[in-house]
Amino acid sequence: MDADTTVTLTDPMDYKVEELLKEVHFARAPAITKLVDDTVSAVRKSISKIPDAFPVTADLAPGFVRDIGADKVEFKFNKPKTFKIGGSYSINCVVKPAVNVDLFVGLPKECFHEKDYLNHRYHAKRCLYLCVIKKHLKSSPSFDKVEWSAMQNEARKPVLVVYPAVKSVEAPGFFVRIIPTAASLFNIAKLNLKRNNVRAFNQDGIPRATPKYNSSILEDMFLEDNAEYVEKTISRWKELGEALILLKVWARQRSSIYVHDCLNGYLISILLSYLVSLDKINNSMKALQILRVVLDFIATSKLWNRGLYFPPKGQIGVSKEEKLQYKEAFPVVICDPSAQVNLAFRMTSVGFCELQDEAASTLQCMDKCGDGGFEETFLTKIDFPAKYDYCVRLNLRGHTEVHALGFCLDDECWRLYEQKVHSLLNQGLVDRAKSIRVTWRNSPSEWNIENGLAVLDREPLLVGISVSSLEKLFRIVDIGPNAENKEEALRFRKFWGEKAELRRFKDGTIAESTVWESEQWTRHLILKGIIEYVLLRHLSLSKENVVQIVDQLDFSLLHGAKDLVSFSASLLEAFEVLSKRLHLIEDIPLKISSVQPLDSAFRFTSVFPPEPHPLANERHTVSRLHKLTPSCIQPLEVMIQLEGSGNWPMDHVAIEKTKSAFLIKIGESLQNRWGMTCSATEDDADIFMSGYAFRLKILHERGLSLVKSENGNKAKRVYSTDKILFIRGQHASMINGLQGRYPVFGPVVRVAKRWAASHLFSACLVEEAVELLVAYLFLKPLPFNVPCSRVTGFLRFLRLLAEYDWTFSALVVDINNDFGPEDFKVINDNFMSSRKASEENVQNVNPALFLATAYDKASEAWTTCSPNFTELKRLVAYARSSANLLTKLILEDQTDSCRWECLFRTPLNNYDAVVLLHRDRLPYPRRLLFPSEVNR
Repeated sequence: MDADTTVTLTDPMDYKVEELLKEVHFARAPAITKLVDDTVSAVRKSISKIPDAFPVTADLAPGFVRDIGADKVEFKFNKPKTFKIGGSYSINCVVKPAVNVDLFVGLPKECFHEKDYLNHRYHAKRCLYLCVIKKHLKSSPSFDKVEWSAMQNEARKPVLVVYPAVKSVEAPGFFVRIIPTAASLFNIAKLNLKRNNVRAFNQDGIPRATPKYNSSILEDMFLEDNAEYVEKTISRWKELGEALILLKVWARQRSSIYVHDCLNGYLISILLSYLVSLDKINNSMKALQILRVVLDFIATSKLWNRGLYFPPKGQIGVSKEEKLQYKEAFPVVICDPSAQVNLAFRMTSVGFCELQDEAASTLQCMDKCGDGGFEETFLTKIDFPAKYDYCVRLNLRGHTEVHALGFCLDDECWRLYEQKVHSLLNQGLVDRAKSIRVTWRNSPSEWNIENGLAVLDREPLLVGISVSSLEKLFRIVDIGPNAENKEEALRFRKFWGEKAELRRFKDGTIAESTVWESEQWTRHLILKGIIEYVLLRHLSLSKENVVQIVDQLDFSLLHGAKDLVSFSASLLEAFEVLSKRLHLIEDIPLKISSVQPLDSAFRFTSVFPPEPHPLANERHTVSRLHKLTPSCIQPLEVMIQLEGSGNWPMDHVAIEKTKSAFLIKIGESLQNRWGMTCSATEDDADIFMSGYAFRLKILHERGLSLVKSENGNKAKRVYSTDKILFIRGQHASMINGLQGRYPVFGPVVRVAKRWAASHLFSACLVEEAVELLVAYLFLKPLPFNVPCSRVTGFLRFLRLLAEYDWTFSALVVDINNDFGPEDFKVINDNFMSSRKASEENVQNVNPALFLATAYDKASEAWTTCSPNFTELKRLVAYARSSANLLTKLILEDQTDSCRWECLFRTPLNNYDAVVLLHRDRLPYPRRLLFPSEVNR
């Protein structure tokens, strides 16, 4: 890096952006230019060999012509009138890894009649024209393979994807997309938004307007002109191209917006050109500033309400009447420079809302997150599984209802089905869902267009649902319209069928309602029941074709057939009774001032909270033992503090003996006054009551001082027992408060702990560390929302472990949000000290996983010794593998070899020896996930 560059890159964010651009930009090196030129030349050469006046009939693609309902499609082939390279390559803005070049092929007017804009004749001839080209390209040795794809997932507008036979190391997977254009092919007036050009599209015999169909043809007619306009605009200064690349990176990381009904690279370049035309972007701006202007415009501009129109060239602009027509026909309008076509005709209102939310969220990241939100903006993958709380897959292969009215009319049947599913779920979930996203990808990579469109239902339809609030999610009764409103009540009953019932409520209101009965520990399944009921009732689907990602991880938390968290209420009741009795004890020298639970069962984060044991009761109360009664009673630690006194001994050993005496006396008091069973040792006292064992420990303030001991040449900080108790109390209090704010926090922690234990990481990753890692996801959720389901939370936990830069960054968990600059400075100094001490050998870094909290700014409490560097490396590898598998299970059909259980099966072939334990000899045999078998 030269001196001048060093001066310009004073801002760390600018430096990171510059490095990102180097990483993702597919630059035009001489070898790349030669590859592109040679491939395009080979395409042109192959096409030039096709004889003119070659007769073309529907026999080349009979299924396609039949399914789109076209007639009169015969024509005589003429060579393309133009070849032109367009798209990102023409403006030097190709973004890796999708390395491709768009080749515009101008369709000759001689192949079309003046009325071929009617009834999909243009689309049929367009496809047949490509069929002829494909046939000749496949016979050429210059190409490895030629495949079909679709333009923005629009099946009636296929394109050819051509892979050259010559492979390039610089451009792996390189291909050329052949896209037909139709400049000046038809009279533009005939494609007016108000016209009907698909005669089958009518209502009771009255033709309906076909704005989407008309726009589909107009798009091809103005494709070259618009590409030329973008090229002239973007090439005006370097920063515009860089901003376009950054916007593409940003959009591609967000699968809910980089999709057919929302955003694509072409629309981004048009939007950028539009803002330049309004002088909202100027040549003094850096790429990052331009990106921010674009995001702010997307998120907040009021111009979207009337539509986006380029400033007129001369006196004639878009009239008010035309603007009104555009807004009536489309939810989003981005008119091209010619003002003849809405380039956002595929964008839905739901897709646009998603786009605005993502833009607003990104701006929030830039303002609130570290390093200007660089990682959250450009590096974090915001896909369906991590973004949405609930994902649903509809397997619609062979479901003829999708195209019962025809594959293509004004819009395509798959887009109409997306809208239908969205509408049903929106009506069924009411205010439980904050947003519902429905997308269906219909253009598989291996698609024989000749066979028609019926095969485009292979991919599942995907639904993502973000929950509005847990209070609404867990609601058992949905109140519908008042009984007096006959029309609304009738509609309600028609929608809900036998599920609807008339109810009188406490305030005297009589209204229609639906009831979703559920136990407390299965409330997260209420949404599943609603979705299943609505979709099966209204879409004629079988239960097997509706796959909801909701409860697939629940098996890991079950004890037999039940989740032990259902006993939490009785546990807390028992603790309350114990706490009151401890405060009532008066026959000890110092009264008990506070009682605090320490065990994770009290804060709902224990994988297996204890169930009441028949032997853990007050004296003379012995219940009958059943066959599956555990052979051990799990003690629950409780910390107590006594009133202050100056009479405590100074010696550490004497303090511990005094505490033991207090515990024995407390046990005796509980036993004598309330008949409770007690068992005391020198360290603690176990109290048995209501089926639970409570282990009492005394915290004394004088024991909070830190003890230092020498370990070789290195001083090692060792906490006293009182200091450990104090830290555990602080941690328990904070986590308990967090659980109160986020009820899903507990289930996510429990699944995360179960995963760590299943892969034998319990010894190096203590449960408090797991709780803090999950807490970070809830406290710092950006660029996401706070997770509201255990599957989503667990996936984000795995990705945090796998992707966080543990070597160079401390993870700061500010539970009470009270850290100031000084706190962050102390944490950073502690972190840098820990890294500096091991500069010579990174494997000796201590702690390898730095977790900073308000009570532990040096990460000494939970991770000071473990995981070490090697253990952390294994932990990260396992987390990455599990995250990839979980993502695949959510998005794709499950197979026998990749089931959900595999997330918790650990490979044993890494070990030199495996010790198998007899299941029936274990203290808690029902907690075992899988049988102990050598071959597993």
